[in-house]
Amino acid sequence: MGKLVELKDKTFKPFMAAEEIVQINKELAEKINADFEGKEVLFIAILNGAFVFAADLMRNITIKNTISFVKVASYEGLSSSGTVKKLIGLMDSLENRHVIIVEDIIDTGNTLDKLLPTLKAENPASLSLCTLLFKPEAFKASFDITYIGKPIPNKFIVGYGLDYDGYGRNLPDIYQIVWLPILQNRQKQSTDL
Repeated sequence: MGKLVELKDKTFKPFMAAEEIVQINKELAEKINADFEGKEVLFIAILNGAFVFAADLMRNITIKNTISFVKVASYEGLSSSGTVKKLIGLMDSLENRHVIIVEDIIDTGNTLDKLLPTLKAENPASLSLCTLLFKPEAFKASFDITYIGKPIPNKFIVGYGLDYDGYGRNLPDIYQIVWLPILQNRQKQSTDL
């Protein structure tokens, strides 16, 4: 894992090894299995980022469960509208069911803050959040996160489902962006020409 990774025009350095991610997945699954022993859980994974984490988490879940993958539409053109327009792909009824939302990372929490009231209106028996990574410095929302794999600094990361402009989701490890002064000076010089 010790090498730099180039994605498009950015450089990333190692941040979290695959072995640590595997261990976090096992620990999260153990907590969920204990908390919901004897119950059935509907997991709802938020696409695109959570697909890798959700797949690995599910391999460690031993309680009775189902999983659904959804996409949150909050974009108008090229920028986020700041409001959740639509939840795409949710075909299951949530009424009287134990529901766990699965996210790869929660930073500001703005999208989930707008999504959760919609899900609560479906009258689930319980509604919990599970995230692999959490950025407490960036968090601005008001909801509680039941299962947190690892709090991290407010840095841009890629790998293990997380992307930079669609690239890097396939990396087994997680990498953090490198701000290299030399590269920044070169980029500035090229834009000044």
